[in-house]
Amino acid sequence: MRSPQWLLAQLPIGMLDDEFFVRFTSIFQHGAESLAAGADNVAHITDVTVAPDVMVRWLASWIGVDVLDSSVPDRAARDVVRASAATLSLRGTVRGLTRTLEMLSAGPAEVVDGGGVWRDGESPAEPGWVRMTVQSTGWLSEADFAGIVADEVPAHVRGELWLGERMIWSSDGGVDERRAG
Repeated sequence: MRSPQWLLAQLPIGMLDDEFFVRFTSIFQHGAESLAAGADNVAHITDVTVAPDVMVRWLASWIGVDVLDSSVPDRAARDVVRASAATLSLRGTVRGLTRTLEMLSAGPAEVVDGGGVWRDGESPAEPGWVRMTVQSTGWLSEADFAGIVADEVPAHVRGELWLGERMIWSSDGGVDERRAG
């Protein structure tokens, strides 16, 4: 917190003896308060817990989260940005997918993939697949949840997202015939 006389306190002692100069400088100090307050806020503007809702959605675009339109509730948008930022360096890995799913669903997640390391000639025919299972989509609708997850799955990997026993998204466009609406 800065002193109410922060600009005047920076003047040389000899200038503080002139009452007119002190009042004149105070005018500039008053005008600079809003600039200083804005500068003080810079450290917090990228903190999704306190940033304005518009800024949170803009921050999402910085990290490649393009599914946050105005239909996504503000609290959910903050959770999405927080989870995506925390797992950005793990994006596309089992650990990254698991952490993202757990953060968004507010519950346990299971991620099983076909990736691995094999000796020459011993790899399976199709190692590029991942099956993700959650019990809830948290605050998000199924469509919004699936959209975010789809962005996290590597493009060359065939993915399936299951909500309990029901598939709600597949990278090949197919879904379980029991899927509701």
